[in-house]
Amino acid sequence: MSKIVEMLQLLADKGLTLGSAESLTGGLFGAKACEISGASAVYKGGIIAYTPEVKSNLLGIRPSTIRNNGVVSAVVAAEMAEGGAKALDVDICVSCTGNAGPTVQEGEEPVGSVFVGVYYDGNTWTIPLHLNGDRNCIRAQVVDAMVGLVLSLFPEIKNN
Repeated sequence: MSKIVEMLQLLADKGLTLGSAESLTGGLFGAKACEISGASAVYKGGIIAYTPEVKSNLLGIRPSTIRNNGVVSAVVAAEMAEGGAKALDVDICVSCTGNAGPTVQEGEEPVGSVFVGVYYDGNTWTIPLHLNGDRNCIRAQVVDAMVGLVLSLFPEIKNN
């Protein structure tokens, strides 16, 4: 069984809903979830927040958060997960922000720098990633990390 199928099944068994707030993956997490028949029982939707403006306008990321920490930061990943959970009205929201490359703008994080976040039950966790590969390889690795982060919650998850 694939990890994404396992994640969706475990969430369904617990009666929990899932959403995503994605930046560098451009909706790849949501697309992968929706490849699974019956995903709509769990996965309610996603927000692709590729620019700082969309992160602020749709997810409620404070402009000062982006200004003070950069768009590729744990704080932004956390606020994306929290804002996504609220906007999508889901129990769990997973997020990602980072640089998939191939270039780096002056003052930005290096290619492969990523933060993944997850919100559940009033708590938010983030993890930093330092990935290698081309753009699409990095995006795929981020989706795997997002699934892994949601799966890591299962010792914490209560039955609804």
